[in-house]
Amino acid sequence: MKKIILASGSPRRKQLLELAEIPFDIIVAETDEAYPSELSSEEIAMHIAENKAVAVQHKLQAEYNGAAQTILAADTVVVLANKIIGKPKNREDGISILSNLSGTIHKVITGVCILTDENKLLFSEETEVEFYPLSDSQIEYYIDHFKPYDKAGAYAIQEWIGAIGIKAIKGDFYNVMGLPISRVVRELNLQQQTKK
Repeated sequence: MKKIILASGSPRRKQLLELAEIPFDIIVAETDEAYPSELSSEEIAMHIAENKAVAVQHKLQAEYNGAAQTILAADTVVVLANKIIGKPKNREDGISILSNLSGTIHKVITGVCILTDENKLLFSEETEVEFYPLSDSQIEYYIDHFKPYDKAGAYAIQEWIGAIGIKAIKGDFYNVMGLPISRVVRELNLQQQTKK
């Protein structure tokens, strides 16, 4: 597979591309993560992913003379009872978020944008995650030891909280980590075959 640009500083997305043995460089650009209020959760994730990809495309055009590149961007949102749960602002907010997720089923939606000079592909992937009831001490231990302040929903499924707290998942596990990597690989392969 040809080298792509990952428009994300996320260590999880970097790890997943490495796992799939996709060659890539990382280029990130400042992006406004605001969105129109009428968008659905899926549309919000895709809207932000598209904005990230376009911002990197503009940066490439400005700094690298517009060399044609395939840009991959993604945004992950956590949805509980039709409400988007963002990244925790502080310890108390993290505890509150995990208390709300405890014993419930929520959705994790990742919007993906694959952008080239000739083409733009947008899609989203949804995974349902069910938590066992979590005790206050489990929640506080996780927040204090793992500090998930950069994670939507205040948790990472691949960390301690996922090992002890997840009852079931329906859908792509890696999507919860931040990238539906198997679908991304299929889409990139399709795109590169089409170009030949």
